[in-house]
Amino acid sequence: MMNKLAIRKLYDTLLNEMGPQGWWPAETKVEIILGAILVQNTNWRNVEKSLNNLNAATGFLPEEILKLTLEELETLIRPSGFYRNKARAIQASFQWFDNHKWDYQAMQHEYGKQLRSEILKLRGVGFETADVFRVFIFDQPAFIADAYARRLFSWLTGNSYKTYQSLYQEINLPDDFTYEEAQEFHGLIDEFGKLYLGKNGQVKENFLSNHQ
Repeated sequence: MMNKLAIRKLYDTLLNEMGPQGWWPAETKVEIILGAILVQNTNWRNVEKSLNNLNAATGFLPEEILKLTLEELETLIRPSGFYRNKARAIQASFQWFDNHKWDYQAMQHEYGKQLRSEILKLRGVGFETADVFRVFIFDQPAFIADAYARRLFSWLTGNSYKTYQSLYQEINLPDDFTYEEAQEFHGLIDEFGKLYLGKNGQVKENFLSNHQ
């Protein structure tokens, strides 16, 4: 298990070397919800095409998105792939938020420590999307153990993290870690991964080489 001091040192090193990443790339939380679902199993370039379509059609207004038929939604998000499943996931998530009047604070208060398990009940929402919601929608300091994070920690520790939960359960964020830092940590890890970490364990020379 990575100790909290090591996590803090890793975060500080990434931030000092790479600077703030400003994640998530969106202007509203509604746009983040859409992006978090659309990015499943695809790259951000394809997500941007779908987001542009949705923005043109709805202005990212929840009530306008909820008015779309399933077929209309599928057509708008087709560039992201898996559009049938993602359209249903968007509808389910938006209906859930709408049932709670989009009051994120009230939802946190209602669900408390069960928030993650409640999010996971939503159609088409897995561990990664649920934790993105926690960090970027509900402003919670949580760790997002996505593919880039698993590559990074596999390289740093020599352990193999083949599943989301295998890494998620190993990471304890420092007690003073803020949700803003959790957001930044996700952005830093993903940017580091794009620059230095290949899919099959290849690692380019980088500034973290002495952290192993």
